[in-house]
Amino acid sequence: MRIALCNWRDLAHPEGGGAEVYARMVAEGLAAAGHDVTFLCATHDNAPRQETINGVHYLRAGSRTGVYAAARRAIRRLEPVQGRFDVVIDVQNGLPFFAGWATHAPVVVLVHHVHREQWPVVFSKPVATLGWGIESQVAPRLNRGRQYVAVSRSTKDELVEMGVERDHVAIIHNGTKAPLPVPAQEVDGPRLLVLGRVVKHKRIEQAIDVATRLRSRHPGLRLRVVGEGWWSPQIRDHVQAVGAQDYVDLLGFVDEETKHRELASASLLLVPSVKEGWGLSVVEAASHGVPAIGYRDAGGVSESIEDGATGLLVDNFDQLVASADALLRDPDRLGELGANALAHSARFTWDETVRAWEQLLLRTAWGHTPTAMGDHAHPVPPVRSHTEAELPVERGTA
Repeated sequence: MRIALCNWRDLAHPEGGGAEVYARMVAEGLAAAGHDVTFLCATHDNAPRQETINGVHYLRAGSRTGVYAAARRAIRRLEPVQGRFDVVIDVQNGLPFFAGWATHAPVVVLVHHVHREQWPVVFSKPVATLGWGIESQVAPRLNRGRQYVAVSRSTKDELVEMGVERDHVAIIHNGTKAPLPVPAQEVDGPRLLVLGRVVKHKRIEQAIDVATRLRSRHPGLRLRVVGEGWWSPQIRDHVQAVGAQDYVDLLGFVDEETKHRELASASLLLVPSVKEGWGLSVVEAASHGVPAIGYRDAGGVSESIEDGATGLLVDNFDQLVASADALLRDPDRLGELGANALAHSARFTWDETVRAWEQLLLRTAWGHTPTAMGDHAHPVPPVRSHTEAELPVERGTA
């Protein structure tokens, strides 16, 4: 297949995060399977406008807001020269690309999470109102009848609330890489960890406040914050404001080996985010036998954490503090959750994620009606092969 993937950022972008990891792993997996993949995203200073990495052709154009029109222009420019794409993946990170305006190829809409809570946290009220209106009302109408993909059941449920047909939403979870075999660092006390992009809705301030509350009860306790983002200056200010410089380490962006060393050395992962589509950091920590605590109403976190088995879900900040305190006081319980988390993480591999995507895209390119294919960690029935003459409907009508 010739596949276009429209994502507002790539992983090399300074603000790249879990959604970009997902996009890259899927794109590279499809390219490795023999498909031609073009990745359309915003331009930035960390990479050239055009390059090919691991078989994926990157075309970067447009700013944070201009990338949407730039991607549509790229599709219109490429198709007359190279031929029509067999399928286009439109990643709706709050706003969709409305890729259907640029091509007659079938479009698959990928949604990591619904941004209902994030709009007012990040933007002014007028912008938030406009953005939420486009996401919740305009996009479902203009993409009606198309195949959707969600990365969690909670995201699927929210899409259905917005008017997307339930039978049109497949669920394809994140995968996770096998952890690098790095030794844990020798530490003098318990270590709390936050891992991910440093943006406002991640509420890393709460993790700092947890460490501040627990410091006197757990000698040597430290909080390690791994990640960088546009909210980093505010996090540094908060550390100063609460006097946490002696026990909070802001590590910024780190390489893979350092990340895995931090994961291996952690006692507990904190996920105080307002909303996550899935919670990639949860599964990455689990692959090192580290359990997590997150909020029950934070979207996909309630699925990446199995409450009481691989970690804990809480309802408010006080419960977050109390739960972290209780686990750090009970090494046996902490170890039990960690062992369960390690076993749980083995269910989620990028190979399975890519396999599910390939089957879904083949179905869509062949003109099949949208499917509600479920959890890719369970066996997915193979798709029967068709020749062009056997197609039940005309291609390009989705």
